[in-house]
Amino acid sequence: MADKAVPDIVVGRLPIYLRALTYLKADNREITSSQELGDRLGISSAQIRKDLSHFGEFGKQGTGYDIAHLERNLKAILHVDRMWDVVLVGAGDLGHALAAYRGFAGRGFRIAAVFDKDPAKIGKPIGNDLVIEDVATLADRVREQGWQIAIIAVPADQAQLVANTLVQAGIRAILNYAPITLMCPSGVRVEQIDPAAHLQHLTYYLG
Repeated sequence: MADKAVPDIVVGRLPIYLRALTYLKADNREITSSQELGDRLGISSAQIRKDLSHFGEFGKQGTGYDIAHLERNLKAILHVDRMWDVVLVGAGDLGHALAAYRGFAGRGFRIAAVFDKDPAKIGKPIGNDLVIEDVATLADRVREQGWQIAIIAVPADQAQLVANTLVQAGIRAILNYAPITLMCPSGVRVEQIDPAAHLQHLTYYLG
């Protein structure tokens, strides 16, 4: 169970720290410091130390952080020291790209099934050894497999209905690519990915 005392903004930075550690480890580094991590990430060393202090003491004064040790601990904190199956709804261009993306596996996730409502797509191969399934079977499949995480990659006018189906079937976390704010119960975590909104954020600074 997540620790409610830890601010969500802190939890949001942990994957960024974990990603930096993974790159350092790939360079055969063994030790790093909050200063080095901060320089790489554009975050103050004091903020990094404060964030990590919510979960324990991982570094030693004058020595820094053992990269492998801190990486293991952050994976455990984020519960990605295991592989999570993810159900993907939507087999359009974005859905195909997500299903084929090989970067999920190294970070604790696997696209386990892909669903769509288009009869022309159902039964066609997608991603790595998957076949597009009929969205009409979505709820039953979620219940059967016990999946907890879903990605929604459908048009905005279909997203809420898909979310309702997923939640009723037992999904507890949704990554939403549809450009609409989903209404979900308080026990369901939703993360919104809207590339156009991020671009609009960027263009504010270009005027």
